[in-house]
Amino acid sequence: MQIGIWISLILYFVLMLGIGFYAWRKSTSNAEEYVLGGRQLPPAVAALSAGASDMSGWLLLGLPGALYATGLVEAWIGIGLFVGAFLNWIIVAPRLREQTERYDNSLTIPSFLANRFPTQALTLRMVSAVIIVVFFAVYTASGLVAGGKLFTSAFEGNYQVGVWLTLGIVLTYTVVGGFLAVSLTDFVQGCIMMLALIIMPIIILGGGGGFDQASQTLNEVDTNFLSLTEGLTFIGFLSAVTWGLGYFGQPHIIVRFMAVKSVKAVATARNIGMTWMAISLIGAVGVGVFGRAYVVRNDMTIDDPETIFIVLSELLFHPLVTGFLFAALLAAIMSTVSSQLLVSSSSLTEDFYRLFLRRSASDREVVNIGRLAVLLVGIAAAIIARDPESQVLGLVANAWAGFGAAFGPLIILSLTWQRMTGIGAVAGLVTGAVTVIVWIQLGWNGSFLGGPGVYEIIPGFLFALLAIVGVSLATEARGEFRPLQDRTT
Repeated sequence: MQIGIWISLILYFVLMLGIGFYAWRKSTSNAEEYVLGGRQLPPAVAALSAGASDMSGWLLLGLPGALYATGLVEAWIGIGLFVGAFLNWIIVAPRLREQTERYDNSLTIPSFLANRFPTQALTLRMVSAVIIVVFFAVYTASGLVAGGKLFTSAFEGNYQVGVWLTLGIVLTYTVVGGFLAVSLTDFVQGCIMMLALIIMPIIILGGGGGFDQASQTLNEVDTNFLSLTEGLTFIGFLSAVTWGLGYFGQPHIIVRFMAVKSVKAVATARNIGMTWMAISLIGAVGVGVFGRAYVVRNDMTIDDPETIFIVLSELLFHPLVTGFLFAALLAAIMSTVSSQLLVSSSSLTEDFYRLFLRRSASDREVVNIGRLAVLLVGIAAAIIARDPESQVLGLVANAWAGFGAAFGPLIILSLTWQRMTGIGAVAGLVTGAVTVIVWIQLGWNGSFLGGPGVYEIIPGFLFALLAIVGVSLATEARGEFRPLQDRTT
């Protein structure tokens, strides 16, 4: 049985590596090509790349696991994410695509902020680069945890081997092919993920007596299991739907907006991306909810709810198909990990190495240093992921909140509010990141004032927004930066 699974997985690995080497031969000759693919991504590639890099292992492990354990009420996370992603495409995507090119052809988010607010350029590049590397190390670790769980659950292998094997494959095509390799593999991986999330719920229902039988079984388990509102507190609702706020500040997602081939292509990319996201989220909900019904009807026991996708893949499908489904899970993991590693690498090279160590570094040197940075961040993430008891959704939640609070208000206002100042930008960046870290350390995301926990992105986003507006109004100074229309490239 294992042979069929391995055949599918090996074919998948060969495909990913082949794309990496194709991208290496096609375009990694200079920094813009390695970091942004030459700003020439077609709409479909940009859309699915943004979606696949967003929907990490949590889409096939974390979200179905939460729904399996708690019920349909957890779907509010998906609803909040869908709304947030749509607003991100509307508000941020077209403006960021235009302004990053107009403001001295900025290749990274820190460099855009530095060019936008030249009086605080050094501080913004340093602080934002540190935040990106720190939170991405945690975020990347969540993907490696998912890889370790797959290796343990599916093959009864060693967790650490699974972590390092996952990292090794991702590092190979990311280091070799850069942004184009990451984007093309994301496109393929996004297609695989969506197909898997269409197939799995249909097969689960077919093997469990259909929708009516599944509903009856779940009502016997808990009469409120299929309710979107029963037992939902106001704080719980806010903590779920405000996941959507995180989209505005995720560097590995919004960098796709910078790389799409034109501003006009953004609308097409948005329509493709949102359709993909809707199908994928509905499928993930189906896996968690209907998977619970299947497990109950068959008197099964699952120790870790986050492995429901893995368990059902082995039970319900031919080994070759099981291998394909495992490839879909790896696609969800690897697409996000590769994007995060590349953005971290870009910040380290463009905002540290080129800024402080080698201002005269050639494009070829910067590309090679970027490859080394990918390796170093990946190793750091693997060290963080060494605990097999780590929860994918928990790690994702922390990193997602950190980015959303630190960069979300900053990106929105820097693109839309001309009165924003550089000092205000620094204040918002620091306030958002520090608030999230302190909130987590105090445990207020688990329990707040004796009641349910409040998701850390809520205070982080709010305080950062207030800091930007308050400090900007207090330090407003004309001439701090030239208006966009006066800038030339």
